Amino acid sequence: MPSPTEVPEETGLARLPRVVQWIVLLGVTAVVSAVLVLAKFPAEFLIGPMIAAVLVGVNGATIRLHGASFNAAQGVIGVLVAASISIGIFSAFLDDWYIFLAAVVGTLIASSALGWLISTWKIMPGTTGVWGSAPGASTAMVLMADAFGADARLVAVMQYLRVILVSIAATIVSKLWVAAPALPVDGPLWFPPIDWVPFLSTVAVVVAGGLGGRALRLPAPFFLGTFSLAVALHLGGGVSFQLPEWLLAISYTVIGWTIGLNFTRPILIRAMRTLPQIIASILALMAVCGAIAWILVQVFDIDPLTAYLATSPGGLDSVAIIAAASKTVDMSFVMSLQLARFLMVLLFGPAISKLVARHVRE
Repeated sequence: MPSPTEVPEETGLARLPRVVQWIVLLGVTAVVSAVLVLAKFPAEFLIGPMIAAVLVGVNGATIRLHGASFNAAQGVIGVLVAASISIGIFSAFLDDWYIFLAAVVGTLIASSALGWLISTWKIMPGTTGVWGSAPGASTAMVLMADAFGADARLVAVMQYLRVILVSIAATIVSKLWVAAPALPVDGPLWFPPIDWVPFLSTVAVVVAGGLGGRALRLPAPFFLGTFSLAVALHLGGGVSFQLPEWLLAISYTVIGWTIGLNFTRPILIRAMRTLPQIIASILALMAVCGAIAWILVQVFDIDPLTAYLATSPGGLDSVAIIAAASKTVDMSFVMSLQLARFLMVLLFGPAISKLVARHVRE
């Protein structure tokens, strides 16, 4: 994230005591998040706090979260992603590895080309366009972009705007294609009984993984360190984790606030000026993924809706919810392809970013 030493001028909220600024931030967050929940927007507990923090930040707020809270939130997200990976996913991948590889590589080539164009045409500074165009793994890309010197604020704008547009498009396509049942009306269980062994395992992995990642000098050490350790323990040792909804909501909120509070008026103005180009790049990536889905249908005789959801360049969680609501969809295929792309982006994102950056400079 940009250095917290970038303190706004003494205007607007900056004139208020810090306690009052926090109260304002909490109030705006509650309102924005509630609107997104009612509108059934994806990742509402991440995007809501981020929008609220942007509104507060550009109006002069000087409050900032402690770095330790941001590091802990990254670790929780690392465990969340690791817990979603199962042995069954790898079995499905091995059965149709050539299909997955072709779809993932095609999407990565398209997103990298779009990132290169955005950087070459100076729409976004440095490698920001590369990280912002990376398909899937939105939160991870924002965290890693910051570690590699890109502007995480602009990356967040590109990533989360794409999540919203892709999720809306996927929902519309799903409802038009099949008579999908309505999503469950019951909300998540916010305060489940604590299963102390899995819960304490989660806490221990967040702490140990973050410290290990920092010791190994990994990029985004608190995310990648925790993710790597959690995957090893989950798949290799059968360790279970518990991530209550309240913990996830807090972690998403911390990440959203950290990103949003670093927005200033000049950054917001720049993001708004490039909004048409950002939307055009998102629509272009969606079109490429749609073409890949069409090829999967024609060549491999895969169900059209399954192919479309599997190749959608949106968030894993939102695609999973939409796929689960459509009973005709092959859920294992959708999640296998989504996870394969996520892991490819996670593993090769830094190398692709450096490669594109070198060609941009040349």
